[in-house]
Amino acid sequence: MKLSKINRLCILLLIIGTFSNLALAEMNSNPNQVIFNFSVESGLNGWVVEDDGVMGGLSQGGLKIDSEGHAVFSGEVSLKNNGGFSSIQHNFPAINVSNFENAYIRLKGDGKRYQFRVKSSRSERPSYIYDFGTTGEWETVKVPLEKMYPTFRGNRLSIPDYPKQTLAHLRFMIANGTAESFKLVVDKIWLK
Repeated sequence: MKLSKINRLCILLLIIGTFSNLALAEMNSNPNQVIFNFSVESGLNGWVVEDDGVMGGLSQGGLKIDSEGHAVFSGEVSLKNNGGFSSIQHNFPAINVSNFENAYIRLKGDGKRYQFRVKSSRSERPSYIYDFGTTGEWETVKVPLEKMYPTFRGNRLSIPDYPKQTLAHLRFMIANGTAESFKLVVDKIWLK
């Protein structure tokens, strides 16, 4: 039986439509969005260290990719000269996050507390913060986006929590009010 060109085209469109619907169904059943996946290939693309030196402090943080492709944020926090924090940050074009409930971070800490901070735009003044402890083992930290509270220069603000519309800035910070060494290893950050 010989098919006409029109029949062959209809069958082809039906097959393409079926695969498209399957791909869409899979996307909807697994609606994750990777924000950053550290690897040897990705390097530290756009990530920079910012210590309390911007205010005269003496803390020293460093950032590198280890042989397994994880980001290693480590150093010393000093309280001298009104210091007390070290951080790494990443700016990127704003993405829509209104359909996501949580951020997830696969990491390995050193038993110390850290902050995960976000901003809706690069020029936004306040940061929205989620504090988390670490166990010293690999773990996945779940960050409820709508519970991230606003701060500016260490002070909590009386404005609404993170509006969960756009995301354009990520930051990890250690600021526990003590002089201490630290090491935080980060593998991946994603939204779900």
